[in-house]
Amino acid sequence: MLQLNNVSAGYGAINVLEDVDLSVEEGEVVTIVGGNGAGKTTTLRTISGLVTPNRGEIRFEGQNIAGMASHDIVDLGITMIPEARQLFPDMTVRENLQMGAYRRGAQEGLKQRLEEVVAMFPRIGERLDQRAESLSGGEQQMVAIGRGMMARPRLLMFDEPSLGLAPIIVAQVFEVIERIARTGTTVLIVEQNVYQTLKAADRGYVLENGRVTMADTADALLGNDHVRRAYLGI
Repeated sequence: MLQLNNVSAGYGAINVLEDVDLSVEEGEVVTIVGGNGAGKTTTLRTISGLVTPNRGEIRFEGQNIAGMASHDIVDLGITMIPEARQLFPDMTVRENLQMGAYRRGAQEGLKQRLEEVVAMFPRIGERLDQRAESLSGGEQQMVAIGRGMMARPRLLMFDEPSLGLAPIIVAQVFEVIERIARTGTTVLIVEQNVYQTLKAADRGYVLENGRVTMADTADALLGNDHVRRAYLGI
């Protein structure tokens, strides 16, 4: 479904990513793990069209999307749930969710889609007419995920979904991600909580200093000595 071939990208004259190769097959949950500054978020921003690669190809279902405008990439079915949620604080929960359905193809069946999101997140359903800023951090993350689902994505990308959340809420967020994957949506996760994300994923990539240094099944990475020492503190 998604293939990055020798992708280098960054900001101005500085490359953050160097010759990144990465693939995501339809129906998979794939994670990119690594420390701060490794280039994880830049990878998602490059796939989303927010950063233009300096070289390499990004293919989504066979089409090269490198350099394509972000809104056109969303129309193809790629949606990113950003770090720190980035809701519209003065808008209601309902309005935030509706903002996720602006892409072509998502407007049809909007009411049904909203009902599906509310069924997935009952607490959101109780707060549809509250302003987003009045919600707890965990509730805001659920709204952010729901907003992403409103776009009817083929590929849903998460940028640090556990950031700033209590451990019990983190567990709930990853349960939701696994539920989303079971509906047939393909998932790509960037996350510093290495153990939690590898437990949820099928495969993973380790990104260090802008380069992929390791790629394997999630179980193999969990048992890898370098991953255990560097990221799990074992």
